[in-house]
Amino acid sequence: MKHSVSLILFFSLITAQVIGQTSFEERVTNASNVRLTITNLGTFGNAFRGYRDGSGDPSGEYPAGSGVEHLFESGIWIGGLENGGNVRVSTSAYDAPQGYAPGRSGFEFTAQPGDGLGVRSSLLDNPNFTPDAVSHQDYVATFTDENIQIPGTSIPIQNHLNPMNVEVTMETYNWNYRFSDFFVIVNLTFKNTSQSYFDDVYIALWANTVVRNINITPAGAGGAAFYSQGGNGYIDSLTMAYCFDATGDPGFTDSYIAQKFLGAEDKYGFHHPAIDSAFNSVTGQMELDQDNTVHYNSWIFNNSSQALFFFPQDDNQRYQKMSLGLNDNPCWDDPAGGPCQQGAGVDIQDLLGASGNRSDLVSMGPFRRFEPGDEINISFAFVLGAKKDDGNPNSANTAEQKEILVSNADWAQTAYNGEDTNFNGILDEGEDKDGDGEITRFILPSPPETPRTRVVPQENKIEIYWSDNSERSVDPITQKIDFEGYRVYLSRLGFDVTGTPDLARDFIEVAQYDLPANGLFYDTGLESIRLDQPVFFEGDTTAYHYLYVIDNVQNGWQNAVAVTAFDQGNPESNLESLESSFLANDFRAFAGTTPNEDMDAKEPFVYPNPYYAGASWEGQSNFQEESRKLIFANLPARCVIRIYTAAGDFIDEIQHDANYDGGDIRWYQTFGSENPDENVFSGGEHAWDLLSRDSQIISRGLYMFSVEDLDTGDSYTGQFVIIK
Repeated sequence: MKHSVSLILFFSLITAQVIGQTSFEERVTNASNVRLTITNLGTFGNAFRGYRDGSGDPSGEYPAGSGVEHLFESGIWIGGLENGGNVRVSTSAYDAPQGYAPGRSGFEFTAQPGDGLGVRSSLLDNPNFTPDAVSHQDYVATFTDENIQIPGTSIPIQNHLNPMNVEVTMETYNWNYRFSDFFVIVNLTFKNTSQSYFDDVYIALWANTVVRNINITPAGAGGAAFYSQGGNGYIDSLTMAYCFDATGDPGFTDSYIAQKFLGAEDKYGFHHPAIDSAFNSVTGQMELDQDNTVHYNSWIFNNSSQALFFFPQDDNQRYQKMSLGLNDNPCWDDPAGGPCQQGAGVDIQDLLGASGNRSDLVSMGPFRRFEPGDEINISFAFVLGAKKDDGNPNSANTAEQKEILVSNADWAQTAYNGEDTNFNGILDEGEDKDGDGEITRFILPSPPETPRTRVVPQENKIEIYWSDNSERSVDPITQKIDFEGYRVYLSRLGFDVTGTPDLARDFIEVAQYDLPANGLFYDTGLESIRLDQPVFFEGDTTAYHYLYVIDNVQNGWQNAVAVTAFDQGNPESNLESLESSFLANDFRAFAGTTPNEDMDAKEPFVYPNPYYAGASWEGQSNFQEESRKLIFANLPARCVIRIYTAAGDFIDEIQHDANYDGGDIRWYQTFGSENPDENVFSGGEHAWDLLSRDSQIISRGLYMFSVEDLDTGDSYTGQFVIIK
């Protein structure tokens, strides 16, 4: 077994080195609650490479920091009939057990050296701010299928001899608003750079979705058994495929991932099955055109022996999958009916819902006469959502369980629609909000700006400071300042270790303050929390105008806290009050002792003491022995902690300073914030994982510890007991 692991690591390192030598760049979304890997070659997810190469980068995690992965890998497909004849298909990702590698068959799009993944932000205080940004975090890339070998190398792309010669401009968008932090939009523009025209063009988003909790079951554990627990489905009315964990990690994977078609446009007009329209050159009017439709297909991953769910192995089969979906099959809606060609009783949707390792394909087309220089714009969304608990197991996949996913999908469509508020593909009177004479898409109503927040843990309490920047926010629709108030949130105790963390569910509102005497909400006013003078912290130029204190907090426990701002709403636009996302400024606060200036007066100590294995703040994970946590308290601001057996044998040494962020032990990596800067401590405490300096598990018994103050030279010696 050790040789096998070493061999896997060896090839992973070789693959990483080859990727590093080519024009390949990947980033992970972190503005929203979705952690999706996106590359400059039109692929999504990282085939769980982040768990093999040591980076820890998630592939398609939701909620952020939960360990629940949803995506192995995904990519775009385009196919058509060259000059009305031969089939041509190009794909950015394809069934591959190890995912992307330079030159691997099916990964046919490339970028020129230096063409990486650009980053933009619409947030004014973001270092990537630009007026051209669409969302809080845009990723932008340009790539092409025209190369038959990787640019800048001699690596050929396997089985890629007949490219279509299309150039793709890709932009991805994600926002941190509470009503939109569960999707990532992929906006694509395909340009025909060849000398040929293509008829009957189809464009698709392929995805190998895998919903598992890697904190419970390591990524890829058990090989095929890890990937074979998913259920799939398709909702025609939403043009959306979805996947869920039917039988893998019940209780730890209560969520869905979906790929949704949003809309498309070419020289003939706007296209969507619900309102498909095209320009009639004879009448000069936009008219309905029902030629375009959305097709859904699914197949057993990398398995070509299936009759219905067969893996497409060549361009003709891939084109067939794009142009004729399972939802076009007579058995889709009426498995027992006479027209069903697969035999009475074959229920395709029932088969899809059963556990398996399947890929999904959502395709749109056909697009007519794609000539040299023509462009097709098309948008998809990755939509994620919690399973609504209806008392049934995940495998039931009921309509009620999908209610949150469906609502989230509606918000993704709303974002795409933008100024096209009645969604008819035409700019009607009153819709042109920005006055540019055309439909502007990807617009969301905007709550007030997120309050800039500072969290200061103390002994048995947490102080929360924030600025007044939200109060100057201008609503993009009404162009008015419509700030109304603030809400303070605190997580329920033990949210991090008693299940899959999801702050959208685990946060509890503990306070609300809003403008007085306007007849909205509670009219409480803001004066009771406003400071007489703004507070400044060392190294921080922000002026903090408000303070809220949470008392009676248990030391050592993790508490997530956040402050949001909400607006007045807009009855004229039938828009309810909107609130900023608490995920944009949530902190993980650990109340505890503050830096100790006199160890004679305040002796350092350990808690819990005695320590019992499986202390209540230790959650369940697949590396349980690495996720223990014992806390040293009443520590000086700068000190060294040394741990010994009762016989004087050295066990471990810990360097402590008041800026400690928990990054030295596994517990905070697993259960704390994914961003160490958001783990905030009181300055006088430091956690230990109960492992020796050589990462050995220590046995039960009496242990000694010493604390040396590096500023004064003073020292203290104490003891603690471990019981297992």
